Amino acid sequence: MRQAENNPSRRAFLGATATVLAAGLTAGCESDSAQPGRADTSASTTPVPPAGLHQAGITLPQQAQPNLLAVVADVADGVAVGPLLAELGEAVGTLTAGTDTRLLGLSPGDLTVTIGVGPRLVRMADPALPGTTELPEFSRERIAPQARGGDLLMQICAGDAVVIPVVAAALLHQAGDRVRERWRQSGRRGSTIPVAPGLTAPRNVFGFIDGIVGPHTAAEQERDLWLAGPSPVTHGTIAVLRRMELDLSRFAALPVAAQEAVFGRRRDTGTPLSGGAIAADPDLGAKTPDGRYLIPADAHLRRAHPTAVGVGLMLRRSYNIDEPAPGLLFVSFQNDIRTFTNTLTRMDSGDALLPFTTTTVGASFLILPGFDRQKPLGATLFR
Repeated sequence: MRQAENNPSRRAFLGATATVLAAGLTAGCESDSAQPGRADTSASTTPVPPAGLHQAGITLPQQAQPNLLAVVADVADGVAVGPLLAELGEAVGTLTAGTDTRLLGLSPGDLTVTIGVGPRLVRMADPALPGTTELPEFSRERIAPQARGGDLLMQICAGDAVVIPVVAAALLHQAGDRVRERWRQSGRRGSTIPVAPGLTAPRNVFGFIDGIVGPHTAAEQERDLWLAGPSPVTHGTIAVLRRMELDLSRFAALPVAAQEAVFGRRRDTGTPLSGGAIAADPDLGAKTPDGRYLIPADAHLRRAHPTAVGVGLMLRRSYNIDEPAPGLLFVSFQNDIRTFTNTLTRMDSGDALLPFTTTTVGASFLILPGFDRQKPLGATLFR
């Protein structure tokens, strides 16, 4: 495929990547300065290196940017997937470095682009690899065929919301007629609350602090987030995306105590109803003097807690949306799809939060391992 004049070349990508690497050595440490008790709504404008062991946009930057656009596309039959992914990786390098003319003069700031491939493409590469499993159907879903699954995920995050659709247009231009857009969803994170040294979490549209439990330490991420093998997928991960419409008016009509019983946490502080600090492990066995659980049996915290489900931790990101209806775009990363599916199966059997939700989009993707000068994006799976 002949590149247009404004398309990035391999040499331009390498130079751009080196520029971002030099500028972004400290990009992952921005949230370390957050002080307990002070909300932080700012987003770092420090460039985030796109190249490395893992793709950016998952744990780097450490505090996720406030704006996201997920674009899901299908790859046309007969398209060589390897060259397509390699070109997209080159475009990511020039876009994040700010050297791509398709940015229209905008500064990329802390832009990240994270690319994954759907189960169909993974099966084409090797049906034995992780990432081949389609999401099963669950209750309280109203998902049209066009809104289920997909071949290619482009997760675009940035502090500047204006940059994001420009980057999406550039990536789709790069792919050309080799892909057909399937669905897209934009979202934004609420103001963040410090929950532990170097760790913040945002409020969702229900008013509760979201994403407190997760693989936040390096050891937890190695155990539960990153794929350790086989070698073609090492340092990748599995992403799940679900868009949920929320019955905000019915939830808001509940007394605060009833809302807290649904979540299992205090609305104002985020602390578990069993007591302790916000980031402390909840005491799922704690009871009142008359024998009632402090965290109700159907509370979301109890039904979805990893120890109760018997699975590892998932890195959860929820983005508030108001189109096509008020709700959340839920994104999770885990190294075993069963971490998500087993959790939702248990929630299906009696989570007090689910009656306020209707899922309208669902998909899973293998997030490709990181890429660099010697290893183009997707090179470990596709030639």
